[in-house]
Amino acid sequence: MTPSDSSNRRLLVTSALPYANGSIHLGHLVEYIQTDIWVRFHKLMGRECLYVCADDTHGTPIMIRAQREGIPPEELVARMRTEHQRDFAGFNIGFDNYHSTHSPENRALAEEIYLRLRQDGHIRTASVRQAYCEKDGMFLPDRFIRGICPSCGAADQYGDACESCSATYAPTDLKEARCAVCGSSPVARDSDHFFFKLADFETFLKYWIRSGAIQEQMANKLDEWFLAGLKDWDISRDGPYFGFEIPDAPNKFFYVWLDAPIGYMASTRHLCDRTGRDFDEIWRRDDRFEVHHFIGKDIYYFHTLFWPAMLHGAGFRLPTAVHAHGFLTINGQKMSKSRGSFLNARSYLDHLDPEYLRYYYAAKLSSRVEDLDLNLEDFTSRVNSDMVGKVVNIASRTAGFLRNRFGGKLAPVYPEDGGLFDRFVAHGEEIARHYEEREFGKAMGAVMRLAEEANRYVEQQSPWELAKKEGAEAALQASCSVALNLFKVLMTYLKPVLPAMADKVEAFLNVPPLSWENRVAPLADHEIGEFKHLMARVDPKKIEAMLTAARGESPPPPPAPAAAPATQTKGAAKSVEKVKTADSGAAKSAPAAAESHPGGGEIEIPQFSQVDLRVARIVAAESVEGADKLLKLTLDVGALGTRTVFAGIKSAYAPDALAGRLTVVVANLKPRKMKFGLSEGMVLAASGEGVGGLFLLQPDAGAEPGMRIK
Repeated sequence: MTPSDSSNRRLLVTSALPYANGSIHLGHLVEYIQTDIWVRFHKLMGRECLYVCADDTHGTPIMIRAQREGIPPEELVARMRTEHQRDFAGFNIGFDNYHSTHSPENRALAEEIYLRLRQDGHIRTASVRQAYCEKDGMFLPDRFIRGICPSCGAADQYGDACESCSATYAPTDLKEARCAVCGSSPVARDSDHFFFKLADFETFLKYWIRSGAIQEQMANKLDEWFLAGLKDWDISRDGPYFGFEIPDAPNKFFYVWLDAPIGYMASTRHLCDRTGRDFDEIWRRDDRFEVHHFIGKDIYYFHTLFWPAMLHGAGFRLPTAVHAHGFLTINGQKMSKSRGSFLNARSYLDHLDPEYLRYYYAAKLSSRVEDLDLNLEDFTSRVNSDMVGKVVNIASRTAGFLRNRFGGKLAPVYPEDGGLFDRFVAHGEEIARHYEEREFGKAMGAVMRLAEEANRYVEQQSPWELAKKEGAEAALQASCSVALNLFKVLMTYLKPVLPAMADKVEAFLNVPPLSWENRVAPLADHEIGEFKHLMARVDPKKIEAMLTAARGESPPPPPAPAAAPATQTKGAAKSVEKVKTADSGAAKSAPAAAESHPGGGEIEIPQFSQVDLRVARIVAAESVEGADKLLKLTLDVGALGTRTVFAGIKSAYAPDALAGRLTVVVANLKPRKMKFGLSEGMVLAASGEGVGGLFLLQPDAGAEPGMRIK
């Protein structure tokens, strides 16, 4: 679909169901924010787009935790559902329906799908030898058995895979196995289980995964399953088990992964019952609605093999698309309680504005299955530079003049602006395409380039100077009116990402809810309200307070191994500092990479790996007034957005010769405040004795902005 398609598209969108055994953390929020942005974009375009989700509530971990707390599982899942909904609301995740897999709708649909599959011969029964805890009176799932790895001898490993050597094995192969609940040694017992015959759908699945419904990267990964041969899937568990009992099979329960994805359908049915919509129109036909799933890459095989096969076998429609994303790291490392970087949603909300995180995630998200790093220094500089310094800045510098000098009235007729407003509107087609394709980083990059253009207009017009001149009233009102209209268009483009800020802007501008359609007409002879605070700068002290609180929930971190990568930790910052200051003068003007010094100034590979080198396109280059050697470069760094860099290369390059050229930038260099502005990186250049000149590094043709230099 293209952005120019009609608004009569109808979509049902889901995120993976959060498990009711734990709190929402910042890793989870990558997915929910990504999905919410995509849903809000479609709604902004005027389309019917329904966003449903639910708590995933069944399974042994839920049952065990409830037992330990001395409460029924139903009480535990009800409490967690309230907590999850509270935290999602804190991040402005706008579900149209949030339900539970422990619901009558889910039971009915799970039984219907199972019985249809059984009737058509896709279910078989077989005896399975399992570990059984006689003390607890239960069969033990893989993760409830601990012991010694049969491959490498590592102690205290799970019953299905070794975290030390990555070997996989059957629970019965584990040495010195013990129950993870009570510590006693399990015994082997046989039990009849029900299996879904996945291989019955091999031909169908091979076609479906290459139909464009999933990312090519994930489709290639699924080929491994076909090469190994599709195995039957055990869909049953023995009681005691918190879940739905299988029809005609006393004390046998549906495995949680059978009824969990059916929860998407159950939440839809609950929504339809509440609102009078037709459930069959969505899930039994494929020509009325699109169905889109957003998931993490760790559960893609459930959603791209088992789930479509179940739906197909039971006579339901298939997903239009399954969109997978990568994991979250914080400062280049996995989230860790011991390092104080395991951040729950509530911990974040206690200290920071949720829209900071929404924007930062958007600026880094793409349609590819890539991990996303929350680098807290970059987070601070990116939000402060882009949102406060570029976007909010437009309104804060101009609105006061209109309120104080013209009673809040914009110019009677929209002023001549050299086609600026029309260009801003025209860029909506490109930005909409990026949103549609889930290339949020590219969308944010395009918006920030427009914001920079709007700021250049404000600088050129200098309303603060016009306000001092006699007879410049009309010019003052006109320039501020243009600036606020450009700001309105920018906030329309940002509304899917920043819904709370958009609400404030609508009140400030005194306009109906911003929509894609109404961005095309500028405001004239219109009275705005009083400009009020829209977004504060990120306070590093609040980030440190958040990390301190997180560290307080666990013991102090152990000493880091000497060779361990530590991207943007304090040690890493020191290492990067050594690299960036090796070239005398580099810290002053940030123009070039370190010069090579044979036999001295050597660094180790771990230090060098901390430098994030990226391909960048020079969008604009301009001289810096008062600086003989500097050029101000505006760089497009792909999903990382735009960066402003002051580089000492004026002696070698005319500004006009640089626009459109590719170069290499140090993307994780701490921004440096200069008297000319904030420099947000360092471009790489070469020079040397006897050769003369200064030479920017330039990647080969075909490189794209944002690519990492490896």
